[in-house]
Amino acid sequence: MDLRKVKKLIDLVSESGIAELEITEGEETVRISRHGQMQPQQMMYSQQPMQAFMPAPAPLAAVTAPAAEAAQPEGHIVKSPMVGTFYRASAPGAKNFVEVGQSVNAGDTICIIEAMKLLNEIEADQSGVIKAIMVENGQPVEYGEPLFIIG
Repeated sequence: MDLRKVKKLIDLVSESGIAELEITEGEETVRISRHGQMQPQQMMYSQQPMQAFMPAPAPLAAVTAPAAEAAQPEGHIVKSPMVGTFYRASAPGAKNFVEVGQSVNAGDTICIIEAMKLLNEIEADQSGVIKAIMVENGQPVEYGEPLFIIG
């Protein structure tokens, strides 16, 4: 399928307000779906016949978010400065940089985020006590995602 056709289909989806469009020409299939207004359009392209798709379940995070926010301790939120993998310690089996209830000073290393095989030390941007650790060890994090709450 021609790239210009795919681009026109993307424009059609964005202008029309439809949530999903799937087109098949011979053995080529293009599926364009839009989930919400803030997320970019997603496009899948395949040279082989595609299997039947089941609709994705509604995200539970959106349903449970108000309850999670209510239970969240108050304080300063340390957010991820980059996309990568979150690590609480410098090496597997090593002592974690910080634990809940531990006092930290501004500039203390509180975790590592691995991005593109580089280990980036993340420092506390203010002094206080670690009230919550919002991410599990070894989990991927996005830019701006809450990592810690310092009170």
